[in-house]
Amino acid sequence: MQHRFIKTGLATVAAVVLTLGVAACSSGAPADSASAGSAISADRCAKNKAAGTINYLSGYQFQSSASILEYIAASKLGYFSDLCLDVQLKPGSGDTAQNTKLLASGQATVSAISQQDLIQARANGIDIEGISSYSNAGLDILMTNPGITDLTQLDGQVVGHKGYVPASVEAMMVKAGVDWNSLKLVKEGYDPSVLPRKQDGLAALTGFISNEPNQLKAAGDKVTVWQPVKYGIPSSLGAMAVNPAFAKAHPTAVQDVLRAALHAYEYCTANDANIEKCVGFAADLSGGATYDTKLNATIWKTETQVVADNPTPGQPLGGMDAENITKLVDMLHQFEIVPAGVTGTEAADWFDDSYIKAIYKGDALIWPAP
Repeated sequence: MQHRFIKTGLATVAAVVLTLGVAACSSGAPADSASAGSAISADRCAKNKAAGTINYLSGYQFQSSASILEYIAASKLGYFSDLCLDVQLKPGSGDTAQNTKLLASGQATVSAISQQDLIQARANGIDIEGISSYSNAGLDILMTNPGITDLTQLDGQVVGHKGYVPASVEAMMVKAGVDWNSLKLVKEGYDPSVLPRKQDGLAALTGFISNEPNQLKAAGDKVTVWQPVKYGIPSSLGAMAVNPAFAKAHPTAVQDVLRAALHAYEYCTANDANIEKCVGFAADLSGGATYDTKLNATIWKTETQVVADNPTPGQPLGGMDAENITKLVDMLHQFEIVPAGVTGTEAADWFDDSYIKAIYKGDALIWPAP
């Protein structure tokens, strides 16, 4: 999943997501950036300007997550402007289904949509296209108290979730031999301390690797984190999708949005000073004083470390793995999330890696654009 619900003191933005009309930030270059378009040819600049306003919709507000922070930084550092792109940053509410609909309708141009959510959306007739992904590892995890050393110890126990158990977590537990039908599944809120307190008899709790474990660690609570990727379960991290009609009409703009974001990703992972600066950009967009910069810096470091630890096989950063898409379809079939008639071959056509291929020479990102 792309969305994370954490307490960062950010105001609710449901109305913003529905209208995409307020709380936007343009890609105007800062004073120390190159002048707009100076980094590319006049012809490419003209093509990118012809794309008009590009509405980027985040997965969850302006949290410092992969697929969010680098887009904020690309705007604030002037990278979009350098490529003659007019990118407006819009905060998402965390509702992935809403994001897919806004993207398909053209109200959003590009958005953070996990590969598994894109497959589910397309299976439901929502026309969007996947254009990049950072890793086949995901953020969904299961946490247990330290006494659990084997997942089969959860048989007959109480497992908490945020509304449903993510498919990748369920697949991990089933693969590990857990008797799924023996579990008592209960919906919990967003306070992870319910696990160490064993509220409602909890033995385990779902979460996101960059969020709840970091909150619990900061509070001095110890939990064991179980990652689906370590069990060979498919997922995705930092995946992006685009409105297909826009992509067909403006391919260089799609390439250069990714190019600028990946250039910013490099900047925001280079050192601690750059991380602090990038998170500061997100804090400024989110109201400043109410934004938990320490937690958000930890979120960014955790997610980018997951990407570094689980690179997409044979691909540069952002490149997609066709085999992973097939595995995702199989997993979604396993839990009857998409119809059996949806095949891996069909799903592969819902993703286009040409935009990523166009911005790399080998494993090196081409900056600026030709």
